[in-house]
Amino acid sequence: MSRSERLLDLLQVLRRYRQPVSGRRLAEETGVSLRTLYRDIASLQAQGAHIEGEPGLGYILKPGFMLPPMMFSQEEIEALVLGSRWVAKRADGHLAAAAADALAKIAAVLPADLRDELDASTLLVGPSPPMIDTIDVALLRKAIRNERKLDLNYIDTDGGETHRTVWPFALGFFENVRVLVAWCELRQSFRHFRTDRIRQADMRETRYGRRRPVLLREWRATQNIVAPDSGRVGST
Repeated sequence: MSRSERLLDLLQVLRRYRQPVSGRRLAEETGVSLRTLYRDIASLQAQGAHIEGEPGLGYILKPGFMLPPMMFSQEEIEALVLGSRWVAKRADGHLAAAAADALAKIAAVLPADLRDELDASTLLVGPSPPMIDTIDVALLRKAIRNERKLDLNYIDTDGGETHRTVWPFALGFFENVRVLVAWCELRQSFRHFRTDRIRQADMRETRYGRRRPVLLREWRATQNIVAPDSGRVGST
């Protein structure tokens, strides 16, 4: 590995952490000696990377320093293409269009050889049954982002219609269905609502009583779901 590749690899590792990480752990992840790691951190700092910390306390890359997109590896490009193709087939129309737009923006700044790799990717997403929703799933995502209550008219498993006021905080995408995860005021507990059974959804201006990360953490505990490593950026 060249020195420039090694520095970029170190930056990529640092970007995965939200909290200071020890030099020894960074050295292990990047496959260099501790002495080399300290030299590399000093080099990156001299080039403008906002790395804070010191030996014994750990290091963290502050927001604002961007890796050049032309440094994507072939596997990273394949992951981006496969992910965007999956979203295009499994998500609602707004999110599918956003995935295509994001990929186009990435392609626009890639050098020619990597752009060719992106266009020629042979990782494909197979067909799946169409998902039929009677509401705009984009509204659910907006309520989640803004931490707003939702009034739902929902068809339960017995075919009866029920009215619920919920605190939405997550949306699960599965092969054949999408599931809204929320705190239900009626049941006073977490509930899962299939989006194809939601007949009407109205977003209130009222924010719900607990923050979205708190609800997500509590829900994971009830489902015995292990949260991602708190030191790294994880998906929800």
